Amino acid sequence: MPELGVGLIGTGFMGRAHALAFRNVSAVFELPFQLKLAALADADASRARQCAQAWGFAQAHSDWQQLIDDPAVDLIAITTPNHLHYPMAMAALAAGKPVYCEKPLAVSLEQAEQMQQAAQRAGVVTRVGYNYQHNPMIEWARELIHSGELGEIISFQGEFSEDFMADAQSPWSWRCEAQHAGGALADLGSHLLSMARYLLGDVEAVCADTHTVHRQRPASKGSLELRDIGVDDQVHALLRFASGARGTVSSSWLKHGYKNHLSFEISGTRGTLAFDQERLNELRLCRAGEAGFQRLLAGPHLPGYAAFSPAAGHQLGYNELKTLEVHELIMALAGRGERGTDFAGALAVERLAAAIRLAAQESRWVVVEQA
Repeated sequence: MPELGVGLIGTGFMGRAHALAFRNVSAVFELPFQLKLAALADADASRARQCAQAWGFAQAHSDWQQLIDDPAVDLIAITTPNHLHYPMAMAALAAGKPVYCEKPLAVSLEQAEQMQQAAQRAGVVTRVGYNYQHNPMIEWARELIHSGELGEIISFQGEFSEDFMADAQSPWSWRCEAQHAGGALADLGSHLLSMARYLLGDVEAVCADTHTVHRQRPASKGSLELRDIGVDDQVHALLRFASGARGTVSSSWLKHGYKNHLSFEISGTRGTLAFDQERLNELRLCRAGEAGFQRLLAGPHLPGYAAFSPAAGHQLGYNELKTLEVHELIMALAGRGERGTDFAGALAVERLAAAIRLAAQESRWVVVEQA
């Protein structure tokens, strides 16, 4: 069995999620590679060493370029702040190595286009971390939609809201600077846009509004110094899908009470389907003529669920979704599958987000391909 050396850049929340997924995937699935956690990089040398030891990586680097150049590393996983995705991915692609990058792909449409072009030239597998789409319930939802269970799809209503920035005194961070991030639309909304495209296909045109509620935040926790905010706190948009369906999407990181509220309702001429990531093991389905919604539970009839549990009702969680995403990545590296969002798919999401920003800026409908 050939060996696949994994190199992980970043040790934050997503770095840990990637490390867990790479460690767990071999225990859940039969793989075409022998995985080796070859190297980990973090700008803080001490933290790099600490996390490499705790997470089982053979080597620690304080320079991410050294990790990319490391001959033991075959796959580059990028979990850093958004503005670093571009230089790291471009360097990895220049080295001819596959890239697994967290979302959003980049901080500008121009960067995303260059990353996709570099991936095409390199001819390597790329994936972007839209892990919610790897929930077996989402695949089931897609099958229900495409089988005609709901009839002709006429509307999509989606929301992704959390409350981690709801406190006006929450300190400024890299997420608040346009050069480093893209606000609630990029941080949360990109997941929702990717989900909408995955379930219903391309979006042709958008109209939107964005809003920065808290225009300044403390420079650090408890500081009296205030720093300006350069990104949106919330976004609302209307969508026209290529299929003819209409839709709405909204995203906010100020909405008290919500922790991971990626939700959607999809209505057709024969029924409605609903999902909420905070109850990620359930779908709700109402067929025309029925009194109300029935609850569809995850269970071993879904292959992705069955890989973890032989019994219904035992439930998957966030880290299992990441493991499913990593499994699809590894199968793609072996030429045995195409599931997952590659750089081309992620570029389409970035183009849609750019159209939403332009529509909000100019207060008009924008054709996505002209953004």
